[in-house]
Amino acid sequence: MSNEKDEPLSSEGEASGWSDEIFERAQERVENPEEESDFPSSQESERTQNGEIGQIDQEETQLKTTAVQVEEDFDFELPGPLRSNLRKIFEWVAVIGTAFIVAFIIKAFLFQAYYIPSPSMEPTLGIGDRVIVNKLSYKLHDVNRGDLIVFENPSTSSGEISDLIKRVVALPGETLQVLDGKVYIDGNLMIEPYLEASDNTFDFAAPEGCIGVKGALNECVVPDGHVFVMGDNRDNSRDSRIFGPVDIETIVGRSFVRVWPLGDFQRL
Repeated sequence: MSNEKDEPLSSEGEASGWSDEIFERAQERVENPEEESDFPSSQESERTQNGEIGQIDQEETQLKTTAVQVEEDFDFELPGPLRSNLRKIFEWVAVIGTAFIVAFIIKAFLFQAYYIPSPSMEPTLGIGDRVIVNKLSYKLHDVNRGDLIVFENPSTSSGEISDLIKRVVALPGETLQVLDGKVYIDGNLMIEPYLEASDNTFDFAAPEGCIGVKGALNECVVPDGHVFVMGDNRDNSRDSRIFGPVDIETIVGRSFVRVWPLGDFQRL
């Protein structure tokens, strides 16, 4: 009988101890909730996020610093004044290079200056004069009578002179004659105000290139695609009376202005 009474007493004691333990743990959890929580608090989460953002900002700052350092290294660590001077030199080189390119294009395709080395164009042009030649003229329109043209020297007997300047007297298909020192085109007297009053055109035998009888005295029929040229100094000019009509394809351009001497600046 005594044994049956002892067992329930023992069970009640164990239950009481277990409940006390649960109560204590609950009380500790209420008093110290942060220690028992398995999840981070909102403050801890915010601190974590702030820490991550701060770390990202720090990494970006380091990247910017590295980029600046790379740029400085690329400048070969040159002093500021020297780097500035080099930049100015490069700018001037670029400007001068561009100017040379533009000048080359202008000279090759648009305009070119020529020096007059002989008296064959006096009184219009004297020795030492400089003229500007328009290379586009005859790409836009035909050659006109009276034009001062620069063309390739048709012969090499004039030494090193590669280009000549003369005046157009007769055009393709026209018949040029010299009678009593005067020039006639298709039977009509040619008025030449640019000549000295005393100038006379000397006689000539039709050179090679003229249509008709070769060697005909003082007469030349100009073939298609050619012009007959003469110097204004008729007694001292080597021109079409010697080397024949000039092929239009060999014309460099039209001389339209004298630029030197400055005091004799004049349209031609």
